[in-house]
Amino acid sequence: MLPETLLCLLNAAFVLAQTRQSIPLNQVTPFTPSNLPNPPIFTIPSANTLSISVALCTANGSPRFFVTNSSAVDDPGPGGGRDVFEIPITGGHGNWTGTFKDGGTLSVVDGRQTSFELGVSDDGDRPIHEVVPGLPVLGDTTSNQAIIFSAAFNKPLIQPPSYPNYTLPPANQSLPSPPSSAPNLTLIISTTLPTSPLTALPQTGCSLSAQRSLGRVTNKTFWMKDQEGWRAQWFLEALTPSTNYTAYVVQDRTKVSGPIFFTTKSASFSCPLVHSLPYCPNIAYSVPLPRPPLGSNAYDATNLPTKITTPLLSYMSNFTTTLTTFACGRDWYSPLVGCDDCQREYRRWLCAITFTRCGEPSPANSNAFTAVPPAPDATGLSAVRPTNGLDGSQLQQVFSALVPQSTDISKARSPTLPAMDSEYSMLLPCLERCTAVDRACPNFLGFTCPDVHFNAAASYGVGYVDSVDDNEGRGVTGTSQDRWGNIWCNGG
Repeated sequence: MLPETLLCLLNAAFVLAQTRQSIPLNQVTPFTPSNLPNPPIFTIPSANTLSISVALCTANGSPRFFVTNSSAVDDPGPGGGRDVFEIPITGGHGNWTGTFKDGGTLSVVDGRQTSFELGVSDDGDRPIHEVVPGLPVLGDTTSNQAIIFSAAFNKPLIQPPSYPNYTLPPANQSLPSPPSSAPNLTLIISTTLPTSPLTALPQTGCSLSAQRSLGRVTNKTFWMKDQEGWRAQWFLEALTPSTNYTAYVVQDRTKVSGPIFFTTKSASFSCPLVHSLPYCPNIAYSVPLPRPPLGSNAYDATNLPTKITTPLLSYMSNFTTTLTTFACGRDWYSPLVGCDDCQREYRRWLCAITFTRCGEPSPANSNAFTAVPPAPDATGLSAVRPTNGLDGSQLQQVFSALVPQSTDISKARSPTLPAMDSEYSMLLPCLERCTAVDRACPNFLGFTCPDVHFNAAASYGVGYVDSVDDNEGRGVTGTSQDRWGNIWCNGG
C-alpha cells in the first residue's frame, strides 16, 4: 500500500491535470487578461507532429511561452531544463514544431497584461498563425483611388493545348470561373505616419484586424492577372491625395501578408484607372483617357470605347492566326516554350503598348524621372544617371522611366487612345515586356525588340529588371516595382 503522503501528492497532481485547460487541435484559442487561467498552464494533445503557434493581439506586456513534450515535466518555465523549449516571438508571432507522442504542456509567463491567441495544428508545415511569404501587389493609384491585389492563391492547373486539336484562347478571351472555395481575405489600410503606425503593432492577424482601415472598398472581386493564380482585387476610393499608405492583407484572421507601401497621386492627377479586362487581365493602372462615363469610377470591359478595344482584338486575332500557321504541338521550335507561351506573352505586350500608363514623380524625389523625352535614336541605359558623391566620386541614381507628354495626339505612344486635354507623364514599358515575346515566339514571326545599345531607351525603360548584358533579374532594381511603392517602369 502506498504511503498516505504519496497518495495525497498523486491525487493533487491528478486534480491539477484535470483542471488544466486543453488546447484543441486546428482551432484558434483566444485569451485576455480576464480569462487567462491561474496558473496559465495548458495541456497539448498527443500527435506525431504538432505546430504550436502564438499571436500577440496587443502591444502591452512581454509574455513568454514555454512548451515541453516530456511527461516528466509538469510545469515548463525558464528553468525547466533540457526538455523545455521557449517559443521565440518575432513581430508578435511565435511558432514551434515538434513531436508530441505522449502529449505535452505549455505555460505562459508574464502574460497577465496581454491579449493573445494560441493555435495547435497537426499540419506541421502550416501553422495556424504565420506571416505568409507572398506580398500584396499594388495595381496603381489616382489622387483618391487605388487598386490592390492579394498575394496569389489557388494556382489553377492549366493544361497546354496538344496536337492535333491545338486551340489557343480567342482574342476576346474570358477568364475561368473563380475558385469555389477561397480564403477569407481582408484588406487593411493605414496612413504611413507616426500617428498611425501599423508597423509598430504586433504583425498578427488579431492585432491588425482590430484596427480601423482607411478608404472605402467599392468593389472586391477575384481576378487572375497572371499565371501565378487567383488573387483578391480591391478597388478603393475616398483616399487622400499625395499621401503615403501602408497595406496588409489578413487571411482568415490568423495569417498576415504584408506590409506594402504606396502613395496616392497629387490632386491634379487626371488619368483614370483601367482594370478588369478579360482580354488584358494584367492591366490595372491609370491610362491617359477622358473621365469615365457618368456613374463609373473607372474604366473596365463594360465602358471602354470600342475605338480602343476593336483594333486591339483585331491585332490579337491576326497574330494568333499567323502563329498557328506553324504546326503548333506537332513541331517544336523550342524545348522550353510553345505557341501558347508565345500568344500569352504577345497579349501581355500588346496590352501594355495599347494602354499607355500614366505616372508622376514621387513627391519625396521629384527629380527622379526623365525630365526630357528621349530622342528617337537615344542610346545607353535609361535607368540610371550619374551623380556626384560627397567625395567627388561618380554615383548612379536610379530614376523612373517617366516621360512628359503633350496634348498633341500625333506624338502619343498609342494611336488608339484619344487626345488628352492636359499634359501628363507616361511611364515607359519595361524592355523585358518586349524581350519576353521575342524569347517565347518562333523566329518566322519576325518579332524583334530595339537594341539596348542603340535605341531601346527611346521607347522602353532599359536596365531596370535585366541588365544591359541580358542577365535576367540583374538590372539596377531587378524588378519593375517594389513593396515600398517605387514603380520604375511599366511591367504590364
